[in-house]
Amino acid sequence: MVTGYAALLRGIMPSNPAMRNERLRAVFEELGLERVASVLASGNIVFHAPAQDTAALEERIQDALHERLGIPGGTLVRTGDELRALLDSDPFPGLTHGRGSYLTVVFLKNRPAAPVVLPEDPDPRTRVVGYDAVARAFLAVIDNSDPGRTPDFMAWVGRTYGKEVTVRTWLTVQRVAGRLEA
Repeated sequence: MVTGYAALLRGIMPSNPAMRNERLRAVFEELGLERVASVLASGNIVFHAPAQDTAALEERIQDALHERLGIPGGTLVRTGDELRALLDSDPFPGLTHGRGSYLTVVFLKNRPAAPVVLPEDPDPRTRVVGYDAVARAFLAVIDNSDPGRTPDFMAWVGRTYGKEVTVRTWLTVQRVAGRLEA
């Protein structure tokens, strides 16, 4: 059975020639993955392949990206079904993505051995709203309305979870899932 997947790549800088979408897509195609497409210019690659263990797929993709393009960052893979279930759960009811309500999804690479203990408001302008076990992600709303004060959310994520995570906006997750379904 062929399955749709999304690879969420860490540390992609589109200004770096080795990290441009066409180069990233070429690596996926060389691995024999099908219907490879990029979504935005920030390391979101969708593709189709026979159903398989996502951890092994992550490792295979990351090894190829490192070997062919020198990209040291992490690779997190989710199935289209996992992303669709996350979207269908409507974790941000009544909210829209904007400066005062910047909707984010923090994808964890590994499935926690125990339920994730969510932080008590890691920053006064950040509100963690829940954890989605299927997508292995927690969801947060960040208030970015004061351009002079940047919330400490990203620093907190790095300190708490290290480099085994990647953060996407809710809009990006919607676009990635939509591209898989197209």
